[in-house]
Amino acid sequence: MKRHRATAALTLLLSLATTAPALAAPATAGTPGDGAVARTADDRVVRAVERAAHPLRSTEPSAPDGDLRPLDRMIGDARVVGMGEATHSSHDFFTLKQRTFRHLVRDKGFRTYALEAPWSTGLRLNDYILHGKGDPRRIMREDFQDAYLFWNTREYLSLLTWMRSWNRDHPHDPVRFMGNDVSYAGPDLHDRVLDHVRTTDPAALPRITELYRGLRPNAATGPYMRAYLVKPLAERRALAERAGRALELVRALPPGHGRGAAEAHRWAVQNARTLQQTAQQYAFDYATEDGVAAAMLFRDRTMADNTAWWQEETATKVLLSAHNGHVAYRSDDPKSYPKSQGAFLRDHYGPRYVTVGLTFGRGSFNAIGPDDEMLDANVRRFTVGPDAPGSNTATLDRAHVGTAAVGYLLDLRTTQPPARDWLRQARPTRNIGTAYPWPDRSVSLARSFDILIHLHRVTAADLLPAAGC
Repeated sequence: MKRHRATAALTLLLSLATTAPALAAPATAGTPGDGAVARTADDRVVRAVERAAHPLRSTEPSAPDGDLRPLDRMIGDARVVGMGEATHSSHDFFTLKQRTFRHLVRDKGFRTYALEAPWSTGLRLNDYILHGKGDPRRIMREDFQDAYLFWNTREYLSLLTWMRSWNRDHPHDPVRFMGNDVSYAGPDLHDRVLDHVRTTDPAALPRITELYRGLRPNAATGPYMRAYLVKPLAERRALAERAGRALELVRALPPGHGRGAAEAHRWAVQNARTLQQTAQQYAFDYATEDGVAAAMLFRDRTMADNTAWWQEETATKVLLSAHNGHVAYRSDDPKSYPKSQGAFLRDHYGPRYVTVGLTFGRGSFNAIGPDDEMLDANVRRFTVGPDAPGSNTATLDRAHVGTAAVGYLLDLRTTQPPARDWLRQARPTRNIGTAYPWPDRSVSLARSFDILIHLHRVTAADLLPAAGC
């Protein structure tokens, strides 16, 4: 059974799946001996990768981090490092990111972990990390629903717990957590904006409250998001227009007096901006190809803008976690997904944005089926073996750097021939979003990422009980 149009649009909005799979390149007829020639060329690429790669000994956060030190040189003085994932729900990708973040906190001065998650959820979790406010399990259970449900895992709970423990030990040098996405804006975000209005200009409160009417969630996260997309397009666009007027009113408020007043005003404006962004994200016409492309372009540009705002406001270095397709420089489906967050961040930061792509040889992950609704009950564990010959992954997985290594790090900018030329060519590449199966699209790794981390094997993430369980 095909998904309801609204649910399909929401899944599209929050994943890298598009409305039509990219077609594989047609096979070409070969001549006798072509296979042997290709295998010989492939062997040379594998040997060149092995010469340039640095072994990765573990993905577990508690492991010694000496094998991550080559990464320090690779990222240089970057202010934002985008770290991708080739599935949205594999244990090893999540734990490797925590391990990398711990290393960057200790050795490179990073202080923010950013996630492809709602801005409002990030603020709730950041309150826990900074002040011990709230229960992270409850926040994750309440907010990580629908296409965000893949973040409701023990791996992310472990990250949050470690960040809270760091802050208890380093109260004057805290780490922070942010969500840069805008496909959901929780009721607490409305409260933050209205509380600021109530404090600085009570006379403006009734008007701004009226402008937000119909936008404040009145149901659980998943059902609210699905119900919002069922609203007529004209109604969604009217809600976005009212959210825009509310933003302008908040921006025009007097900043108040006293210590911290200017900072509080900046945060109130940014919070009102994300409320407007969420309403605008739902105001596109998802029934048309042009509407889908415009929505995807808006989402990635907005995520980049929010990341840059946070980084500059907090003056922290940021590790940004998202799917490979979001942190990359190039889209593998320009028609439906015109420009990635990574490309916007490179426009903003230049070489001070560095992107790390993650690939894997085989293993398991959580996903829904291609025609399933985005519900916890539909999540299944999938397992895949070696990728097809001729793909990026198949060749990369043949490279081994040390018998004890679980994978390797590779600076794509400094590899030598023949690996350099091979890495610049587009080939089928596993990039699995929220649904599976989904066709591999062609990716030029060296044109899409600065750094590559390849894992030989991954296992599925450990999902926590969902809301109502």
